[in-house]
This record gives sequence, C-alpha cells and structure tokens, in this order.
Amino acid sequence: MRFKSIDILRALTMLLMIFVNDLWTLTDIPEWLGHKSAHEDGLGLADVVFPAFLFIVGLSIPHAIRARLKKGANTLEIIWHIAERTLALVIMGLFMVNLENIDRSQLLIAKPWWQFLMTLGFFLIWNQYRDKVFKVVPPLVLRLAGAAILVFLAVIYTGEARDGSQVWMRVHWWGILGLIGWGYLLGALVYLALHNRPIWIAVICLLLYLLNINEFVSLFGIRFRLVVGASNHASVMTGVMVTVILIWLQEKDKLKYLVPLLLAISAVLLLFGFLTRPEWGISKIRSTPSWTAICAGISTGIFIILHFIADRWKLTRWADIIAPAGTSTLTCYLVPYYVYALFSITGFYLTGFLVTGVVGILKTLVFSLLIIWLTGLLGKLNIKLKI
Repeated sequence: MRFKSIDILRALTMLLMIFVNDLWTLTDIPEWLGHKSAHEDGLGLADVVFPAFLFIVGLSIPHAIRARLKKGANTLEIIWHIAERTLALVIMGLFMVNLENIDRSQLLIAKPWWQFLMTLGFFLIWNQYRDKVFKVVPPLVLRLAGAAILVFLAVIYTGEARDGSQVWMRVHWWGILGLIGWGYLLGALVYLALHNRPIWIAVICLLLYLLNINEFVSLFGIRFRLVVGASNHASVMTGVMVTVILIWLQEKDKLKYLVPLLLAISAVLLLFGFLTRPEWGISKIRSTPSWTAICAGISTGIFIILHFIADRWKLTRWADIIAPAGTSTLTCYLVPYYVYALFSITGFYLTGFLVTGVVGILKTLVFSLLIIWLTGLLGKLNIKLKI
C-alpha cells in the first residue's frame, strides 16, 4: 500500500526547501524565515526544512526495500542498489559543495557555466531513460557524456581555501545531497538487517540520539562520527521507526494505536529538546541534540496530521499542484541550479520592490511553485532523475 501522506509531506518539504534556498535573493524580510547563526539559540523556518527531509528519507526506506523484496530481489542486489544510490548522492553533493568554493579568478570557464554543465552532467547520468533518446541515441552514450562532463569540470576546477590558497576539489562538507546519501546508507542497511522489528529499530534510533549527545558530552569515553554527525542519522532513523511502527500495526490489524504511539514519540522528542535547550541550545549549524529532537518531533507531528488528511480521509486533491515535488524530488531539487545559472549567464535579475519585503516573499513563493511546475513538465518529456 502506498501512503499518500509520505508523498505529500515530501512535496511540501521540497516546496519549502526551494523557498528558503531562494531567500538569498530577497531583502527586508522577517528574520524567522532564514537560518539562525551557529551560536544563536533559536529555530528559523529554514532550520527545520533539512531535518524534515532526512525524516522523509527514513519514512520512505522501508517501503522502497519491501517493494524490491516483493519483486524478487535478493539481499546482495538490494545492498548493491543502496551502494549505487549512496554513491550518486555523495558525488552530486561533493560537486555542489565545491561549487560554493570555486575561485572565479582561476577558473577556465565562468562559474555559471561550470554550474550549468555540472547540473547537465547529473541529468545525463542519472536520468530515467525509457528508451533511446529521439529513437537514436542509446542511454549509455548519454550517461558516458555526462560522466565526461563531470570529469572535465573536475580537471579544470580550482577552489579557494580559507587561507586564500588555491586547492582542488575536497570535502569541505558533504553538501545537502551528500548528507542525505550517508543518512540513507545507514538507515537502509539497518532496515535491511532488522526489517519490521519496531523494538530493535527504536533501540538503534535511541543509540543514534545518544551518539548525537556524545558529540557534545562524552558518554562513551570517546567521540566519533559515522562519516557525518549522528544528528543526520538520527533524523533518518526516526523516519524509519515511524514507518516500521505503521507497517507493524497494519499487519497486526492494530492501526488504531498508530496515532497515540506517534503522538507519544513526538511529545517525548519535543520534551527532550526543550528540556535540554539550556544545556546545548537549539542550533542547526552545530547540530545540537536539542535541535535534532525538536525537528524530529515537529516532523512526526506533521506526518500525523497528513496521515489523517491523506490516508484516512483521502483528501489529496489539494496537493496536486505540488505533486511533482513529491514524486520527482531529486529533479525538483536540481532544477533551480539550472535556473540560477541561466539567470547569471543571461544577466537576468529582478530588482527593487519585487525582491523586497512581502512582495519579495510572494515572488519567492511563485518561483518555488514554478520550479515544481517545470519539474512536472520535464517529467512529461521523460526527463526525470532516478537513482
């Protein structure tokens, strides 16, 4: 059974992600819309979006793996698929984070063209081809062309380190897609090993929250990372746990207990987050345990609401306008990189009252909806990324 609430929550989160990512174009807007600085104790709208997306990645993992198992895939085939998806996300994340650190003065081509070609390479490699393009070009040729573009961009790349020195591509941080990739890897492998065992999944989830705490207060005598911070993994695993509970209760014909259980989980996460706020503060940049728990609690609460609206009451038509963001999410995330690059190349910019205050906010909302519409249009043209 496909739960519409997951697709709608993913679409709403992607809408918000495009929205907050476009706030840099605006001036004179409320501070609560953006990110809080590293040492501020607070939560802006932008600080909630990424952990919500990690939560949704977790929500989707059990359904995706169960679907592959039903199709007859064995464990090794699923592990290979998980590895492929992780590698794709990490590669894209690394290119995108290095885009932020390009030394424009030393680059062979202008930065907007580097960004445009990077995104083109992603689409060529990971597009979901149904057949030969124009009934002539085999998908393998296009994928090789995309790989060649990325190799070319890597070869000509020159970045700038914090001390002003020139450097090649490196892991400054993993980028949004890279963080999603590492979180997905652990979440998928844990679910593949444990399947629908809610108690064991909850234990792993608790351990990850403890590891997040351990990054601030040594609980285990040593501080270590699972490639990325434990907050990242805890957010994903919370989503996995919610879906595992849902599936387990459904199979036991006890769905009436779903909402009370999820409300309890949301309440515990929120309570923990606010009680520990004086100790660590709420900070996305530092990935504090308080921030992790509060965002997971909010995401769980919103999922409960959407579960009622979409899955129980079957009210889904209202979300049709943003549906492509829930079903072609990676495409939707990458399309703005094309658009921003084209704006820079053509010199097209909005100015004045169109990027100021309330009008500017409306402009960014319209821009976000147009990106989703464009994603849907690309899907009809068989341009849709799938990893």
